[in-house]
Amino acid sequence: MDAIAVMLITQGIHGLAYGMLLFLVASGFTLIFGMMGILNIAHASFFMLAAYVAFQIMQWSGSFWLALLLAPIAIAGLGILMERLMLRRIRKFKLGKAVVLFELMLTVGIMVCIEEAVKNLWGTDPEIVNVPELLRGLIHFFGMTYPVYRIFIIGLSCSILLLLGMILFKTRLGNVVRAAVQDADMAGALGINVPLVFTLVFGLGTWLAGVAGVAAAPMLTVFPGLANQMMLDSFIVVALGGFGSLFGAFVISMLLGELTAFGIQFFPGYSTIILFGFMALVLTIRPSGLFGEKE
Repeated sequence: MDAIAVMLITQGIHGLAYGMLLFLVASGFTLIFGMMGILNIAHASFFMLAAYVAFQIMQWSGSFWLALLLAPIAIAGLGILMERLMLRRIRKFKLGKAVVLFELMLTVGIMVCIEEAVKNLWGTDPEIVNVPELLRGLIHFFGMTYPVYRIFIIGLSCSILLLLGMILFKTRLGNVVRAAVQDADMAGALGINVPLVFTLVFGLGTWLAGVAGVAAAPMLTVFPGLANQMMLDSFIVVALGGFGSLFGAFVISMLLGELTAFGIQFFPGYSTIILFGFMALVLTIRPSGLFGEKE
């Protein structure tokens, strides 16, 4: 295989790995918005916090696998507390359409609080999370070599998202969740605990951000500004895919991952322009996103 083909395939896999990681974050974002109507600006901050929590657990235990298990659970717990103690209280005031503005202000405030807490606890210097020994090294295929850890990220993301799809569309729990979202009053009249369903959805969304944060930690530098870039990319994914569309988020995550990988390789000075040019083109043609519903 010649050098150009190797380079193209390698960049393609780079884009796939980043796209799958981005979808893990964006799927939680779009799940919360699509099912609850909450635009959680703090979502990427939970992603960043999970990376720091993973770093701390590894400092204490030396185990990446323990961090991968415990950090997302801790982040999901924080998300559940946020929904129950803050967002739910706002909705009780019957603010009508203004509730969206208050939720937005609250989640922005939580985002700032998380960022400042991270700076106070871990400082502003970048932290390095080592790749676990089992996933170090390179894998050889078709005359190419590629980092094992990036293949692991692709496999982990695919497994989690397949499980998520099965839960939402193939189980009774998924039917209950979708019924509560489509008509909360009717679901409540049928005996479904709608507030509990929404709490579980919010917890699941933040858990996904937590998994992505732990998985990204060895691949990306962990620093307080990590949330800002991920929030921007996640919002682009959700906006272009269509708010509330998991399939749209998946398609755009893959496209964005490949645009980022090949843009940095071939047009390093213009990769950001290419990205936002693509966003402007899509939103000009389809303001509701590629897979969003027209109002």
